[in-house]
Amino acid sequence: MADEKKTPAILEALTPEEKTAPVRRKKVKRSLTRARVCVHAGENNTIVTFTDPQGNVLGWSSAGSAGFKGTRKSTPYAAKVAAETASLKMKPYGIETVDVEVKGLGPGREQALRGLQSSGFNIESIIDTTPVAHGGCRAPARRRV
Repeated sequence: MADEKKTPAILEALTPEEKTAPVRRKKVKRSLTRARVCVHAGENNTIVTFTDPQGNVLGWSSAGSAGFKGTRKSTPYAAKVAAETASLKMKPYGIETVDVEVKGLGPGREQALRGLQSSGFNIESIIDTTPVAHGGCRAPARRRV
């Protein structure tokens, strides 16, 4: 008797399912009028991400998650569908205007913008954040012995 642990009265009143169920918090949906859209147009896929102005991700979609596989993922039409799918996920937020950042030289750059426009968003600005290689730093001189 001395070795048995006493369970609190609250736990005894719960059913076995309630004891093991994790605590789930209700997701708070915010309402925003302005958002940032990051379009990553790679060679093989196009990823469209919606963030708030601080950079916290609200939702995303890609050509692969829109149902395209293989070489069809790297088409402009797949990028347009990905942008439209991402914008459908953003309807509960009430977003009206977006600032678009485009990164990459893939085939879906322009069509992703057209997909956003056809979804009813006002595009405030388009910024190209594609990294440009410049050859890097100067290499150190070769050692002479």
